Amino acid sequence: MNSKQTLLAAGVLGLLAVALGAFGAHALKPTLLANNRLEIFDLAVQYQFYHTLALLAIALLLQKKEHKLLKVASVLMIVGILLFSGSLFIMAIANVSSLGMITPLGGVCFLGGWGCLIASALRD
Repeated sequence: MNSKQTLLAAGVLGLLAVALGAFGAHALKPTLLANNRLEIFDLAVQYQFYHTLALLAIALLLQKKEHKLLKVASVLMIVGILLFSGSLFIMAIANVSSLGMITPLGGVCFLGGWGCLIASALRD
């Protein structure tokens, strides 16, 4: 991914994090409380925010230098958000626990993204 695509993804994922956080705090709150899944939903929003901010930083770094490891880091962060936060959102809203097997794959993507960011810093 180039800097523009990464910045666009960060913007969209940041917007969605705010919208989902507000939706969960208001419209979905009774359902999440009834399902005892409010903490899971909140965790999904938090991790989406954290990694969206990391994605924003990567986009800014890519504007200075198109480094392959930064491009890989951006993809891994996006896939991590989709798998980790996405699976937690579905688990919380649909009250389905079987998706919990997908969540760690998102965590591995996050780790890989951070690792690529570290490796990029060490190479420059």
